[in-house]
Amino acid sequence: MKKIFGIIGSPISHSLSPLLHNYWFKKYKIDATYSIIDIKEKDLVSVVKKVKNGTLKGVNVTLPYKQKIINHIDKTINDANTTGSVNTLLLNNDGLVVGENTDVFGLQAGYLKEINDRIIKKALVIGAGGVSPSVILSLEKSGINRISITNRTYEKCLFLKKNFSYLKILHWDKLQDEIGNYDIIVNATSLGLKNGQEFNINFNKCKNDAIYIDTIYNPLKTKTLKFLESKGIKAFNGLDMFIYQGQKSFYLWNKVNPEIDDDLINLLLSKLK
Repeated sequence: MKKIFGIIGSPISHSLSPLLHNYWFKKYKIDATYSIIDIKEKDLVSVVKKVKNGTLKGVNVTLPYKQKIINHIDKTINDANTTGSVNTLLLNNDGLVVGENTDVFGLQAGYLKEINDRIIKKALVIGAGGVSPSVILSLEKSGINRISITNRTYEKCLFLKKNFSYLKILHWDKLQDEIGNYDIIVNATSLGLKNGQEFNINFNKCKNDAIYIDTIYNPLKTKTLKFLESKGIKAFNGLDMFIYQGQKSFYLWNKVNPEIDDDLINLLLSKLK
């Protein structure tokens, strides 16, 4: 019987998760399918029930439900405990619907492992939404402990500080002037997303040797990323993070660690051009 997987969120049409997982299902001859599940918040309960009864074998969770889903599942595990943010649902051996966070692994595997030879003293996370706790924890796990957070809504920063007491809060209106003080900058907002809003600030005060990471992968290069690259600043899009978090989700569901091969990369890139 074909196993059914999917991703929930809103908006969700831009997601490449179906392409990623269906590629691996075909490669490893797993009788399964993965699709977009566009739902409203009131439908979260029914999604969890479907995981519980086996109708859905696994679910990825994206904005704006990464925190909201926690109220409806049986328990969180591992990195999801620390972040209070879930992007992967599965049924454990005890029949409990558990929430895991593979975004932390995605960021570490995609980027932070490559910059360990750099001296990173201060990091800035822009945005305090669904992926922000994962970004903060991944920075912490990589040995970076001077981390600041900024968000248009100040209160959201205070909420994050409850989980990560060491965070320093940078007021949004100070961002443009203070951005030159940071060695690594991570955009954890939706600003720059395809057909969405852009940053209304200028990044021209960034350090020349700074590293910029965008959690957005569609488009591959946001206007901010293009601007920073034009200044010679090392900048990464969110594609690698997306692939690695998906790899871990796939393993949790299928106990197969899928290969990230050239055909997969080319397939994903072809959909982003």
